[in-house]
Amino acid sequence: MTTPIDVIVVGHGPTGAVLAILLAQRGHSVTILERQPVPYALPRAVHFDHEVGRILQSCGIGAELRKNIEPADIYEWRNAAGTVLLRIGRGGLAASGWPVSSMFNQPKLEQLLDERARSLDKIDVRRGVEVVGVRQDDDVAAVTTSDREELAAQYVVGCDGANSTVRDLIGVPVQDLGFFYDWLIVDVVMHEDREFDPLNVQICDPARPTTAVSGGPGRRRWEFMRLPHEDITELNSEQAAWELLEPWDVSAENATLERHAVYTFQARHAEQWRAGRVLLAGDAAHQMPPFAGQGMCSGLRDSANLAWKLDLVLGGHAPSALLETYEDERLPSARAAIDFSMELGKIICVPDPDEAAARDAAMSAGVGDEPTDVDLPSLDSGIVHSSAPYAGALFVQGQVGDAYFDDVHGAGWRLVALNGTAKAPAGAATDWFDSMGGRIVVVDPDEPTFERWFAEHDAATWALQRPDFRLYGTASDTTDAERLLRDLRADLTKETHTS
Repeated sequence: MTTPIDVIVVGHGPTGAVLAILLAQRGHSVTILERQPVPYALPRAVHFDHEVGRILQSCGIGAELRKNIEPADIYEWRNAAGTVLLRIGRGGLAASGWPVSSMFNQPKLEQLLDERARSLDKIDVRRGVEVVGVRQDDDVAAVTTSDREELAAQYVVGCDGANSTVRDLIGVPVQDLGFFYDWLIVDVVMHEDREFDPLNVQICDPARPTTAVSGGPGRRRWEFMRLPHEDITELNSEQAAWELLEPWDVSAENATLERHAVYTFQARHAEQWRAGRVLLAGDAAHQMPPFAGQGMCSGLRDSANLAWKLDLVLGGHAPSALLETYEDERLPSARAAIDFSMELGKIICVPDPDEAAARDAAMSAGVGDEPTDVDLPSLDSGIVHSSAPYAGALFVQGQVGDAYFDDVHGAGWRLVALNGTAKAPAGAATDWFDSMGGRIVVVDPDEPTFERWFAEHDAATWALQRPDFRLYGTASDTTDAERLLRDLRADLTKETHTS
């Protein structure tokens, strides 16, 4: 067995790639093991939100990724007659400096992440390697591959999908929430540009519940629910796909059928996300219906959360007990996304006409002029201050000149204030903050994003941002900021963290 590296990541999808990149950018050695010998060439996820856009930006691919998205302002739900039942979203850039919703092509995203991973000396990407065994002791975790090679690391993270081998090998059960519907997924490439209005829409028609959304620039995604009387084999055919696309004026004459596949939408999560030196992330930890577009997003939030905690533990800045906060922080958010996705699914997955009519009457009466703005809840436990204002909320990203804040100052622990509003803290707490990669940053008071945020959060002069862009807390003055840093140090260095 070779000398242990820092982390073995099993799975080279977006969750695994982002985790590996964030760790390598912090100086840690990572080996990615991917069972498939070549990248999967067909679309899967098609949406990410603004917070996830910022996470991807922190991987060093932001500028190129912005060229390969289609911003989506409004997600509209209509009944069979075209009556609006629900509007979600808003236009313009959101708090994270990205569109509220971005539609994308997953193979392109995975290409950008793979190129970034291979550009980092600390990452070793190995394709065509299947993990068949996992063992661990107090000092090391190791995986065995199908060709009987054993690789050791300080930690192993299973990012290997819904049918996770790592999860099975460590014996973690899955809690099923009882949501099962079969849908035909159809992806097409349009031969010519065409405007679809609205860009993303759910058709809540009991005769055929249907999703029609962007699949990224030049692409479209349709999803058609299998009706109770339909045979899956007959539905999962090229002929059925073209027949269902015909009412949308999409045919072989103006589009290329890229993929058709029947999937069973499910809602479930692992009952345990950490077993000693082995952890789970992404679909290995949770699955949800696609109606809120949060499946991949939740996985990348896992990666952003776990990366900074592993970084501090591996660097000796925090005990391994810090990793106990990973599930404590991430499961409530993932469960909220699952529950919201299920509630949306219950709206559209209605094949009974009478039930659909009652739904339509109730929902259409509640539609206002402004769309509903949906955000996942703030953190209320884990590494957030117990009493500081705005602890756990998502912090903003503004611009510094013509560049974005994170591209100038990096994505890490940042204590941020407007220039001229407060004296920067000093002393032992700030020396410690600097030693673990933190930075004190003052920004231009005329920068509108930060100026607006501090004006709207009048109790805050300093904002202490975690590497995953959540606030540890805020401070009203220099003395308060110094106290905030001392409290952060105490929280991070606890030998025991309880949920």
